[in-house]
Amino acid sequence: MRALDSEVQDTVWEAFRALIPQRPETHPYGGHRRRVDDRRCFDVIVIRLATGASWVDAVRLGGDHVSDTTVRSRRDEWIEEGIFDALECEALAAFDRVIGLDLSEVSVDGSLHKAPCGGEGTGRNPTDRAKLGWKWSIAVDGHGVIVGVAIDGANRNDCVMFEPTLIDMARHGLTPDVETIHLDAGYDSAAVRSLLEAAGIDDAVIAHRRRPGEPTPAKRPGLGLRWVVERTNSWLSNFGQLRRNNDRRTGHRRAHLSLALVFLAAAKLIDWRNRYDPATPSDH
Repeated sequence: MRALDSEVQDTVWEAFRALIPQRPETHPYGGHRRRVDDRRCFDVIVIRLATGASWVDAVRLGGDHVSDTTVRSRRDEWIEEGIFDALECEALAAFDRVIGLDLSEVSVDGSLHKAPCGGEGTGRNPTDRAKLGWKWSIAVDGHGVIVGVAIDGANRNDCVMFEPTLIDMARHGLTPDVETIHLDAGYDSAAVRSLLEAAGIDDAVIAHRRRPGEPTPAKRPGLGLRWVVERTNSWLSNFGQLRRNNDRRTGHRRAHLSLALVFLAAAKLIDWRNRYDPATPSDH
């Protein structure tokens, strides 16, 4: 799990720390308890994200330096300040600046996962015996870097989540640069084509959905370039807290997903640096 790699974690933390507002230690009587170090809270959040452990277990794995109540409170504080969202935007901009986003071939797909505690943004999973679950829809570039995200309940259709995914891509200003978009048969509808036309994406490779009465094709069509988004979905599913999510609020899920996206981008940037840095040992 690259999120627990000290080099990757330290890199993400330095970017995260720069976004945290400075809070002076002031108290009218001077005898208050000092604020718990932000890094300790961040480490516990990362442990929980990577392993899927409970808050109590994540605190224990982090060395019992901070209470789980403090970590949750600090996370909510950072969400309120927009730090997770800002970090996601910064990671995407850094990748585009250093390596360059490949928007010539973009692929989109959703992924269903468990949410046994229910809460906001969950629904009955049609692929898991109607158990409660949640779903993310992502758009990725040719490198597998996520350029658009939307989340909802597991009962939400891919076509419904396609529009908010495009909106999130447009938030980063990337939609005009998309040349070709690759979609599976679940997106084979007039509504999706209308959204693509409105977004100015003229070239769409959409797998054909067999209608009632149509013969079954002799050979199942291949994934084409959709394998890129399937691979990224697999990377995200390695994060235990995303694979089996116990949060009950949409904002919490979205923040943890943003942090996972940042770790994926940071790991790619570090691998790129190691690949082209002559001072880096060859076994890296």
